[in-house]
Amino acid sequence: MTSAHTPSYPFRGTGAEVQAIEFAYTRSPDQDAAQPAQHPIVVVGAGPVGLSMAIDMAQRGHRVVVLDNDHRLSIGSRALCFSKRALEIWDRLGVGQPMVDKGVSWNLGKVFFHDKEVYQFNLLPEEGHERPAFINLQQYYCEAYLVERCLQLPGIEIRWDNKVTGVAPRGDGALLSIETPDGPYQIDADWVIACDGARSTMRGLMGLESKGRIFQDRFLIADVKMKADFPAERWFWFDPPFHPGQSVLLHREPDDVWRIDFQLGWDADPEEEKKPENIIPRVQALLGKDTEFTLEWASVYTFACLRMDSFVHGRVLFAGDCAHGVSPFGARGANSGVQDTDNLAWKLDWVLKGRAGTELLATYGPEREYAADENLLNSTRATDFITPKSEISRLFRDAALDLAREHPFARRIVNSGRLSVPAVLHQSPLNTPDADSFAGTQVPGAVLLDAPVRCNGHSGWLLRQLGMDFTLLVFGPVPAWAQGLPHVQALSIGQDIEDVQGLVAQRLDGQSGTAYLIRPDQHVCARWRTPTEAAVRAALATATVAATA
Repeated sequence: MTSAHTPSYPFRGTGAEVQAIEFAYTRSPDQDAAQPAQHPIVVVGAGPVGLSMAIDMAQRGHRVVVLDNDHRLSIGSRALCFSKRALEIWDRLGVGQPMVDKGVSWNLGKVFFHDKEVYQFNLLPEEGHERPAFINLQQYYCEAYLVERCLQLPGIEIRWDNKVTGVAPRGDGALLSIETPDGPYQIDADWVIACDGARSTMRGLMGLESKGRIFQDRFLIADVKMKADFPAERWFWFDPPFHPGQSVLLHREPDDVWRIDFQLGWDADPEEEKKPENIIPRVQALLGKDTEFTLEWASVYTFACLRMDSFVHGRVLFAGDCAHGVSPFGARGANSGVQDTDNLAWKLDWVLKGRAGTELLATYGPEREYAADENLLNSTRATDFITPKSEISRLFRDAALDLAREHPFARRIVNSGRLSVPAVLHQSPLNTPDADSFAGTQVPGAVLLDAPVRCNGHSGWLLRQLGMDFTLLVFGPVPAWAQGLPHVQALSIGQDIEDVQGLVAQRLDGQSGTAYLIRPDQHVCARWRTPTEAAVRAALATATVAATA
């Protein structure tokens, strides 16, 4: 929690300075309480997902305690690629701009087979979006900006070196046992959000497990610092001459650092492969023996596509890698975790403020489990294509790569990792089905697309005009009855918001009188050509699992 005595940390420093930050353990008054202290929200895990959850709830006026079993930020690039959607969420949380300022923005990717380019793709081919398709940013920078934001908000207390060792759930909360350098203590939580990663202690303590596939292949990640004129693009090689029979991925990071992923095969010894004397020859084979570079960080990982059966367990809810794990090709891990919190935070907020019952919070599970299944499907398909398990599979893959040089249809078969996009929640019970005809992709369940606008004489972006609650976007004058809708901001496209390039109307198929109801997490939940007060109130009731609105 911020105070006059909060120490100053080099959150905007060099990579070495940021990775060297250590947060002091501080004894909490809770540790001296006669009975376990009561807290409305406890977040377990101070990674990108847990910190995003804490910031979102604090900005909505709630007190949050974050427990982390360490006292440092992550080491190495780790979750490197952050998507347009994650950036849009972080814009709302007040951290998007420093991420973009420091990160390497990119939209283009190239696929190579042997030593020749097969094709290239653009993940954001159209203009009129504030954020790029992706930025590359080392995870420690991401966490640094999130911790910095937490320290600016009075409602957040991060307790470093506080390891959860026991969970006793009950109907109205959970009792947490915590180990610290000063010994154990307990706290009572009304709601617990578990965000403690793939090796989740919380999941183990509750006797829960993730199920799925572990793929028999290993990959080496190497962060290499060098001067190079490679563009800010995603380059993926299948069976290159410098690493025959395997695949390689190259990404540019800030600070003249490059991330290289080398496929190793299942028989590789992880500890041997992490040794510099074994990494350096692989990098030299890619870059050339005369290229000067230094090795900053390395890790070996195994592909796994897993998820928990359910993300909601009474008053304990799971988000991020502890709930679902995917292989890293596709950047679907941290990005989907941040989207978990975007879905969860507004629902928990409504429950805590008495606006909705726990039935609304229960929809977090089905919605984000659906999104996780989509990510797992894409990740599994990418893994099967990248690492064929039979000679027939390899022949099929190589034939598709050969055809893709000349034939666009084959490019749809090639899979070097389908990159993260937000799930369209087609089957969500919070949606109101269309009664009218619309063109385009902005169906109920889709995330609202951004577009350039002008408000009060100033240039801006559509998503930044949305509030913390529901928004009714109306093309033309806002009906008088809309001003009385509870927890709804009504905005006119044409009066409140000027559609400067016509992209809002184009993307939403907006005609005079058309209206879209947008959830607090910026998903479309209903739309009409001629809205009525009764129809909008009914859609609000559906979107909040309420009897009336």
